[in-house]
Amino acid sequence: MDYTYGPGRNHLFVPGPVNIPEPVIRAMNRNNEDYRSPAVPALTKTLLEDVKKIFKTTSGTPFLIPTTGTGAWESALTNTLSPGDRTVSFLIGQFSLLWIDQQQRLKFNVDVIESDWGQGANLDILASKLAADTAHTIKAVCIVHNETATGVTNNLAQVRKILDHYGHPALFLVDGVSSICALDFRMDEWGIDVALTGSQKALSLPTGMGIVCASHKALEASKTAKSVRVFFDWNDYLKFYKLGSYWPYTPSIQLLYGLRAALDLIFLEGLDNVIERHSRLGKATRLAVEAWGLKNCTQKEEWFSDTVTAVVVPPYIDSSEIVRRGWKRYNLSLGLGLNKVAGKVFRIGHLGNLNELQLLGCLAGVEMILKDVGYPVKLGSGVGAACAFLQNNIPMISSRI
Repeated sequence: MDYTYGPGRNHLFVPGPVNIPEPVIRAMNRNNEDYRSPAVPALTKTLLEDVKKIFKTTSGTPFLIPTTGTGAWESALTNTLSPGDRTVSFLIGQFSLLWIDQQQRLKFNVDVIESDWGQGANLDILASKLAADTAHTIKAVCIVHNETATGVTNNLAQVRKILDHYGHPALFLVDGVSSICALDFRMDEWGIDVALTGSQKALSLPTGMGIVCASHKALEASKTAKSVRVFFDWNDYLKFYKLGSYWPYTPSIQLLYGLRAALDLIFLEGLDNVIERHSRLGKATRLAVEAWGLKNCTQKEEWFSDTVTAVVVPPYIDSSEIVRRGWKRYNLSLGLGLNKVAGKVFRIGHLGNLNELQLLGCLAGVEMILKDVGYPVKLGSGVGAACAFLQNNIPMISSRI
């Protein structure tokens, strides 16, 4: 029995963890088994090949680590860098702030490029720093692809162009926790050296698996990196890859089977179709926000996120009350404003195994909540705007044509 039972389903619209599809839940509903038996290595081998597809890499080496996105961050940093190494990192919201904090606590020399929350990474400053760094003291450029605190998506292709323009050898490390499997992501084409994601975001799995993918350049860097690592050491994984048993320690058997089912669903829909679906969901949400007369926290269209929208509320409303009211009255879970934007924004997550009608239910709930807290919203305005867009843009379900 749920401690906080409410009738029907909870409408989960935080930007992670997200809804888990029924086929994935069924795939994970199984007993433990011996991970040293032939079955688990055979399963792992197919998973390692197939996760490369969600990063859009043919040459990268993936690692399935029983951890969260925070652990995946640490894995990326400690395997490629040494204490005292200079990194450039962009502070644009809560999660980029936390990654910077981790870099500093790991004793890297972090050169922080800060922007207002709601803005993207300032790539002009990056260019000036790379141009001035003729001695190549910068060892890595670290960037959050999609900042979920503010709903900002950064231009990774442009970062690569800047690095190439100045012929700079710095490693390119990317947090793709709330972007991979939902937004356009091209590891090989954009020359990304380490990319990472978490199972609880667009993959639509429970929390507990950090997926890291490393380029050949990153693997070479790991051979000389002096940061202390034990649990996250890629070399331990690589030893077991060569042996064909794959695991240096006990994996979550249930998550492996869940990942298999999740990838099968993504490939059945088609990864490019998944990305396009997220584009529709993001656009529909932004149209609803506009129809309500509210503003997007993201300050320019070029930075709009298709996985989360941070909605700015008027000064007389505490956005936390919107989140509380949604959960208490409508069984709707929305994202809180974090840190600098606490009380000022609420967040609508629209990522993972989610369709348009589910989103419309969320938008209807938000309208009622806004009415509850005293905002003069016209009921049906945002839902109507989203419906008008979606009705003209939803394709036929390919498997049902």
